[in-house]
Amino acid sequence: MVPNLQPRAHVSVRLHHPLGASTGYMADRRGDWPALTWEALRTSVYAVELAALSEDELPALVDYLGSGVELPFRFVSVHAPSKHRRMSEAELVDTLAALPCWIDAIVVHPDTMGDVDLYGRLGSRLAIENMDVRKERGQTAGELETLFDALPDAGFCFDVAHAWSVDASMEEGERLLDAFAGRLRHVHVSSLDATGHHLPLSPEHEDLFEHTLGRCLGVPWILEAPLPAH
Repeated sequence: MVPNLQPRAHVSVRLHHPLGASTGYMADRRGDWPALTWEALRTSVYAVELAALSEDELPALVDYLGSGVELPFRFVSVHAPSKHRRMSEAELVDTLAALPCWIDAIVVHPDTMGDVDLYGRLGSRLAIENMDVRKERGQTAGELETLFDALPDAGFCFDVAHAWSVDASMEEGERLLDAFAGRLRHVHVSSLDATGHHLPLSPEHEDLFEHTLGRCLGVPWILEAPLPAH
């Protein structure tokens, strides 16, 4: 076979399909799940991440998803709480495992996982996310390998900005994909500020992330901040 020597086309986040939004950045509507769903539809009708980042947001989300609501999205993920946790870990996993079967992925932060074996109940819906530089663990391929060995059915949620915060050269991001691309469920896309908060993707970061994101074309890209208008 003759290799394709044509230059790869520019990877535009704005034009990527499938694209979707995380409700995590929609702070002014937090807790109002119908309003959050409507806001997410303004970005895409294909994919969404319903983010209950704080545990006190989770009961209303569970009620919303169990109410018989029919969401128009083809891909729906739920981001499990990573803040203000009061449930026992077993109770939290019970709640996540009981989410409707049409939820495609359940994103969990590895630094919040204590009894790892409990999460086996989530099966292939579990998506473990790589962490940013502020966290004590779950940042690198080596750190995540132990979790994936213990949870062989789990998927991977790749946060490209988190990878950048750990290694601005993006070499660690490449290592994460070398190790776990076969587990990739979806991608978080944004820039980060100095305190680790998600910001709209900057042109500089879009250029820097291009090669790494170019390895993730077959899965939904979930925006963790709105795209800049232009």
